[in-house]
Amino acid sequence: MRPGACAPLVLLSTLLWLDVARAAPPPPTSVTPELVHAAIREGRIAWYTAIDLAVAERLANAFQAKYPGVTVQLQRSGAERNFARIGQEYAAGIHVADVIDSSDAAHFIVWKRQGWLAPYVPEDVAKYWPAELRDADGLFATWRVTLSVMGYNTKLVKPEDAPKSFADLLDPKWSGKIVKAHPGYSGTILTATFQMVRELGWRYFELLAKQRVLQVQSAVDPPKKLAAGERSIMADGSEAALIFQQDAGQPVMPIYPTEGTPMVSSPSGVLKDAPHPNAARLFQSYVFSVEGQQLIVDASGFRAVHPAVKEKPGRKPLGEIKLMKDDPGGVEAQADEIKKIYTGYFHV
Repeated sequence: MRPGACAPLVLLSTLLWLDVARAAPPPPTSVTPELVHAAIREGRIAWYTAIDLAVAERLANAFQAKYPGVTVQLQRSGAERNFARIGQEYAAGIHVADVIDSSDAAHFIVWKRQGWLAPYVPEDVAKYWPAELRDADGLFATWRVTLSVMGYNTKLVKPEDAPKSFADLLDPKWSGKIVKAHPGYSGTILTATFQMVRELGWRYFELLAKQRVLQVQSAVDPPKKLAAGERSIMADGSEAALIFQQDAGQPVMPIYPTEGTPMVSSPSGVLKDAPHPNAARLFQSYVFSVEGQQLIVDASGFRAVHPAVKEKPGRKPLGEIKLMKDDPGGVEAQADEIKKIYTGYFHV
């Protein structure tokens, strides 16, 4: 790997899909003139995504510029809302979405089990992705990685006074000054909550709930509240969204807690009943290409998997951050319980 490239993620994740592979994955597919022409004939793609709207629009616009004649119909919502929507549509026999991604990797365990995903392996995935970050049957792969970080507003909190750990948030001086996202809406926060419960226990959340926390929905919301000065401390939220605010000149700074920072792997896949299957495959290949991967790094604070992607200058290298381990299977098994207990503590 050349200097400045993203660090390999293979040793940083325990992303095990817990399903037995049914058959050999399909051969890798390159982008051919035939695929492009077929996608243009279909004319559009419906993309259900959980990433920040500004980043999603930039990616969609870049794809449309590269492949004129294929329009991206963008449907952005929280990962848990998208999961519910796909379930409702398929239960009703409605097939609208072509490509789906999620910040809750456990969703892909469910969709695979239900047979809703189409096998498709982009050429770059076959060449560069470690086995830990792609499905053995070729149904999906991790297209971005983010962290759920803490943060502070640099105009309201001095660096030496900023909390360094999750435990620091329980100090009475932060009461009424904290903003936090909800695991019932955000897949990133559901995954982070699972990891934090595993490491810190539910007692931590019981105590945090007494700190008069401002509760918001998406993982991209706390960085916005922090940047606006509505709260001085962020208990959790997307590192990518916080870096986006920082790049825009906002007075925010990430905190990587001493207990460990939750790591969130976000897969993408093509749906089996996609109404625009060729456009879907073309788009899937694009988001896994070095061009698409570089774009999400440049446009946001996401961490890319592609080894040829250059990291954002000045950002703390992933190898220097203590990480909590990802476990999609554990999230899938405990998701309902996590949402129920969390809602009971925070009353939202």
